[in-house]
Amino acid sequence: MNREKDEYRYRPVLFFICAYFFTWIFWIPAVFIKGNAGAGLMLVGLIAPAVVSTVFVLVSGCDELKKDLKDKIVGFYKVKWINVLWAVLIFALIVVCSILLSLLFGQPLSQFSFTEDFSFTGIGIGTAFVTITVASIIEEVGWKGYCEDSIGQYMNWFWESLFFGVLWSMWHLPLIFIEGTYQAGLMVNPLYVINFFVSGIPLGYIITWVYLVSDRSILACMVFHLFVNFMQEKIAMTPETKCVETIVVVIATVIIVMCNKEMFFETDHVGRLLKTKFGKETVSEE
Repeated sequence: MNREKDEYRYRPVLFFICAYFFTWIFWIPAVFIKGNAGAGLMLVGLIAPAVVSTVFVLVSGCDELKKDLKDKIVGFYKVKWINVLWAVLIFALIVVCSILLSLLFGQPLSQFSFTEDFSFTGIGIGTAFVTITVASIIEEVGWKGYCEDSIGQYMNWFWESLFFGVLWSMWHLPLIFIEGTYQAGLMVNPLYVINFFVSGIPLGYIITWVYLVSDRSILACMVFHLFVNFMQEKIAMTPETKCVETIVVVIATVIIVMCNKEMFFETDHVGRLLKTKFGKETVSEE
């Protein structure tokens, strides 16, 4: 029997090699190049995973994979907004709980306020909001356009979230050496740097949950990612409180996983992701 033409073989290892290479090849020179030229290199590196993801899909030779990407990007009807709202409220609650807990460690109540400026200055304060907005949109095209599915094709979503969280977190590594970035500002204390990279791992589970409960919608992840970025930048949490926040995120992640065990641990989709929806066979229209 011939293999069906839409049985596409995902290549997660090659994807991450390309995504890291085409990001870091621009970000590493940005460590030494200042001003607009450095900012331009940072922007090109930022969009690299989205470009790599799109290229992987376009050259795949799989019409179903191409249609799947289109549906995930423009399929607004797929977004279950009530689930996105729940995700936003959960993260807002995480921030509130983190600040309240930090009071026990001597952190100020004034954290319940907005900062005057964004924490990074590398590309200019005036464009900071635009930057986090673009980052939220572009990153999710890369990570959800191909990356997460390429891992999920070979394992359940629990392990996929772990692998993705680690790799996504480490992808940011060069930014800690680029003057003016949020990550570089953490270099005043090694604990803050470690916390940043550790926090990305449980957050990967939450973003995967948002992705799956909206039928693998990229738009849903864009909205949630933008909200997370905004809260992390504009709520006046101290670096110490963000360390506390990581613990709260871990607790929230455990609760989300336990409440969605069937979603995270089912394996029916493994090897046939494009043919299934939450492990159930899809019916193709003729």
